[in-house]
Amino acid sequence: METGDVVPEPGDVTLTGGGMPVVSIDEAAALPASGGVLLDARAAERYRGDVEPVDPRAGHVPGAVSAPTTRNLAGDGTFLPAAVLTARFAGLGIAPGRPVAAYCGSGVTAAHEVAALAVAGIEAALYPGSWSQWSADPDRPVATGDRP
Repeated sequence: METGDVVPEPGDVTLTGGGMPVVSIDEAAALPASGGVLLDARAAERYRGDVEPVDPRAGHVPGAVSAPTTRNLAGDGTFLPAAVLTARFAGLGIAPGRPVAAYCGSGVTAAHEVAALAVAGIEAALYPGSWSQWSADPDRPVATGDRP
C-alpha cells in the first residue's frame, strides 16, 4: 500500500488487433439470410424498439434474434454453466456448423455474448459497429417487435 501519487514504471506490452473474428455491417446484414444466426445482445425492450436511449432509431437488424446478455448470468453475476448456456443458445437457433455473430448497442455487451458463447463451446464473431452504426445509416432497414 502506498499513499500519495504513484507513477508506475513503463511497460513493454504491445497490443495488436485480430484476436477474434469480426463481421462488417454488410456481413451482419447477410448472415440471417445465408443460414447464420445474428444475435442482438441488448435488452429485449431495445430489440423490440420500445425504447432507444442512445441511438437515432429504435429496433433491431432485420433477421436478428433477441439474446439479452443478462440471461447468460447466474444470480451471483458469473456465467451460467456451459451446459445451460449451450441449451440456451440452441433454443435461439444455434447449431453446430451454423455461423454466429453478435451485436449490441456499441459492441461492448456483444463481446460479453461472444464470451458466453465461447463458454458454451461455440465460436462466434463480433459485429463491432453494432446498432449504433446500423441505426445511423438511414438506408439500412429496421425491424421492430418480438420477431426477427
